[in-house]
Amino acid sequence: MMIVSIVLAVLVVGLGVALGLSIMRKNNAKDEAEKALSTAEMSAKTTLSAAENKAQDLVKNAEREAKVIRRDAAVELESQAQSQRKEIEKEFKEERQELKNSENRLNQKEEILNQKDAALTKKEQSLDSKEQSLSARTENVNKRAEELSHIEEKKRAELERVAQLTTEEAKNVILTETREGLSSEMAQLIRQTEERANAEADKKAKNILSLALQRLSSESVAEQTVSVVPLPDEGMKGRIIGREGRNIRTFEGLTGIDVIIDDTPEAVVLSGFDPIRREIARMTLEQLVKDGRIHPARIEELVAKNRKELDRKMREYGEAAAFEVGANTLHPDLMKIMGRLYFRTSYGQNVLDHSKEVANLAGLLAGEVGEDVALAKRAGFLHDIGKALDHEVEGSHVEIGTELARRYKENPIVINAIASHHNDTEPESIIALLVAAADALSAARPGARRESIENYIKRLRDLEELSNSFPGVDHSFALQAGREVRVMVKPEKLSDDAITVLAHDVKTRIENELDYPGNIRVTVIRETRATDIAK
Repeated sequence: MMIVSIVLAVLVVGLGVALGLSIMRKNNAKDEAEKALSTAEMSAKTTLSAAENKAQDLVKNAEREAKVIRRDAAVELESQAQSQRKEIEKEFKEERQELKNSENRLNQKEEILNQKDAALTKKEQSLDSKEQSLSARTENVNKRAEELSHIEEKKRAELERVAQLTTEEAKNVILTETREGLSSEMAQLIRQTEERANAEADKKAKNILSLALQRLSSESVAEQTVSVVPLPDEGMKGRIIGREGRNIRTFEGLTGIDVIIDDTPEAVVLSGFDPIRREIARMTLEQLVKDGRIHPARIEELVAKNRKELDRKMREYGEAAAFEVGANTLHPDLMKIMGRLYFRTSYGQNVLDHSKEVANLAGLLAGEVGEDVALAKRAGFLHDIGKALDHEVEGSHVEIGTELARRYKENPIVINAIASHHNDTEPESIIALLVAAADALSAARPGARRESIENYIKRLRDLEELSNSFPGVDHSFALQAGREVRVMVKPEKLSDDAITVLAHDVKTRIENELDYPGNIRVTVIRETRATDIAK
């Protein structure tokens, strides 16, 4: 219908255009008619008649075309309607099939649910029956439990009557026996673990010490308490003695050294326990013999000169030793004090050589265990510095050395190593332990020290006998070359408070009755042991 309307509108527009054109032509014809009325009138009529005929033909053609268009449009609309109808029917058919499939699936699920419902119903029935059975069994168990409880009460009462022990008392007995058995097993396990750990530690320590000792080569030089000065002739002995002995008296008074003039040919012996004074005396006497002028004024002059010269030499010795062990940053005063150890001996061992040896050993040990090698060598080098002043300052060489290191602001590890190398204080670092071990190695190696074996054994024996003389003492042991005595007491005779008094009494008697070098630590031990043997 829409197409027909469009066609009619087109025809009307065309007709309007034609009419408009005709009118325009009429107007033109009128104008021309005014000019030529006679000729234009006939022409206008003819044109109008032709236009009318043409318009009628156009209308007829338009009506025919409109009918054709309307027919085609109707056919096309019918075809589209049929196509849409088929598509709709196809969709309905598919939806219907899908609904049918869904219905089938729902029916299957419903059937499955019904089956599960039936199975659950059966299980519920089974559980109900089992619950009833369990209830019956529970009742039987409760009855049996009550019966057993009564029987247990009767049994307990009978056991208490027979054993004459209550339940709590029997429980305590069992717990005590169990605890004792476990204590024995734990003690055995701890002892075995400690033995294994000690064995492993000893093995590793021996390995490290052997490696350090193999890498260190050091000479052993025996130190004497006398010096021998050669003379050019026997007549020099009289000049040394002087008129009425004034030269020798002046010499001995200024140096503090005894001059021994005996039958030894062409030699004079200087005797004294202070190696520094003995060295000054040796230098002075050699210069006097060489110069030939021997009189009190010259002796006094040379003694003063050699004392200054020896101070310079001691500084050089200390600087050389510090450079040798790598302790170049030491305070100059400490280097000078270390140089004094060149003339100091301990059990015949030169203390400066001993200090260098301990420094090298401590450095090697530190390298083996991964510690600071330079710091360990510094601590080992300074560990016996107190021996340079122990005859001038009150206190042990450990106390003096610790105070010196603290005064010159040494590293706290070095200070602790000095303070603890004889176990006077607790070591606070691995380096302190290494220095103590190196000190013991240097002193214990063959040839390092010498002492009369008789005096050594006598000192240890006197120390043990003195400790054993106190009441309540079981036995005692002198350790560390007489630097420590351990007193074992009988625990049933002395209490913990009494052993403190005993340690003080032993210390007092040692100070009053014995002669000994350095300090002696007194340790009193009171312990109770329980031992049994499994057969």
